[in-house]
Amino acid sequence: MKEKDFEIITPDDEIFENLGDLGAFRTGGRTEKEIEDNYKERSNYVEENLWSKVQRVGKKISFAKDVIALYNYMKDPFVSWHRKAIVVMGLVYFISPIDTIPDIAPLVGYLDDLGVITALIKFLGSELIPYYDDKYRK
Repeated sequence: MKEKDFEIITPDDEIFENLGDLGAFRTGGRTEKEIEDNYKERSNYVEENLWSKVQRVGKKISFAKDVIALYNYMKDPFVSWHRKAIVVMGLVYFISPIDTIPDIAPLVGYLDDLGVITALIKFLGSELIPYYDDKYRK
């Protein structure tokens, strides 16, 4: 078997010449600025609606403390907005009245919400642990 020659890409190659221009890439037809603005808009939606949902259903669900930890993570100024955007989308799904399984269905109404919150916790892993305490960065 003959060894294949591989081209090694180094920082001197032209692919790395213009890193300051990465904002020009478009994702889904939107610029990074548009995506960041959309994140801020959805973040405001979460802040306005999360607490009423937690108050209304907090006693029915066992994962309310996880929702609060995710909210604390979202509010931390040291976390990049890219990571926060994932959490915001999960919390928007939790708040939204339009679900895969409607919340009014007895016993199983919150299973889809639990699945989304569990996926977020699994994704963030130990990074989320400090946010379970109210005094996490004071």
